[in-house]
Amino acid sequence: MPGMEFFGALERTEINDVLETGILFRYNHEAQRNNIYKAREFEAEVAKLVGANYAHAVSSGSTAALCAMVAAGIGAGDEVIVPPFTYIATIEAVLMVGALPVFADIDDTLCLSADSIRRAITPRTKGVCLVHMCGQMADMDAIMAVINEHKLVLVEDAGQAMGASYKGVSTGLWGKTGAYSFDFFKIATAGEGGVMVTNDEQAYKHADSFSDHGHDHIGTNRGMEQHPILGFNYRISELHAAVGLVQTRRVPDIIQKNNAHKKQLMATLGAIPGVSFARIPDPDGDSATFLNLLLPDTESAGRVLAELNAAGVGGFNYWFTNMYHFINQWDHIKQMRTASALPIEKFGAPQDYNSLDLPGAQSVIGRLISFGIRASWTTDEVAALAENVGTAIRKAILIEA
Repeated sequence: MPGMEFFGALERTEINDVLETGILFRYNHEAQRNNIYKAREFEAEVAKLVGANYAHAVSSGSTAALCAMVAAGIGAGDEVIVPPFTYIATIEAVLMVGALPVFADIDDTLCLSADSIRRAITPRTKGVCLVHMCGQMADMDAIMAVINEHKLVLVEDAGQAMGASYKGVSTGLWGKTGAYSFDFFKIATAGEGGVMVTNDEQAYKHADSFSDHGHDHIGTNRGMEQHPILGFNYRISELHAAVGLVQTRRVPDIIQKNNAHKKQLMATLGAIPGVSFARIPDPDGDSATFLNLLLPDTESAGRVLAELNAAGVGGFNYWFTNMYHFINQWDHIKQMRTASALPIEKFGAPQDYNSLDLPGAQSVIGRLISFGIRASWTTDEVAALAENVGTAIRKAILIEA
């Protein structure tokens, strides 16, 4: 993935700034830190990149999603519509704030569809957690029509889609709050880190306090700060923020290179009969971190996988059998295996998670193979990958080369 490809001198310079002050904590210590505030700079850089009024950095993409839920006012007993295809942290965040996940179906965008959201709404529905998967974006016009009609709260998990946009509006900024991930495998990495974004001042203040034990961060004496709300510790360190700062500045160049490589792959592989691609609602807003290839059916996808493995072609994901991105493997969710009781076990689950009817997800994810795009590839390397993947597909689905 792109972020890890470009770690170098710029990141080291920012890290050294922090080490020279000795202040790794993001707050206070004004006298010692020589005006070095990497978390603040990181937040400002993310806000500038995506066009947000407010950005708040935390310890991970998972905690960013959790803070986004809390800041949007989602809590105990609220039903929240979620997708069956996402990193498991999305569902965990809903559960950890005490809310109740209601699974709806996805379409060929790899995201929740407007129709499936509408069908999942009940009188107890508080909001929707929309996940923009694999560097793309959901069909926002159709989805916002449902959100607005039913006056739902929208939280966006754009952990895999920072830098993507729909009709000029960044993923993460369509709803009340949004979240990005800066873990090691994202378009930009802080090693570990995440950012909650919003255009709502009160939501920002809630996230800022909630992620640091309720502190209001007013004044220069931490021990005398007020606590407007309860919270916990989801702070990011100055070291992680220093890396995220530089990496965020790299994103526009990464997106440009990603898109060039993805278009080259699609032009070659799209000429093969039986091959299609996940629908991108706004191709101009694609962050292009993945090439999302759709085969004719699940059986064809399985044969292609076998051919790719036999040929030694790597760098792809088959989410249908992936243990932490697709609902088929989430037995611990279906069986509610917990270390201690969660609110859902007291309220009762709104669905039988063992017998969900999600035909769109089963069909689309069964046919989907995603290849991670590397911004550092040469044109020749992209051509070689296209040839190798094309050969595997032709052999697997019995098409003459």
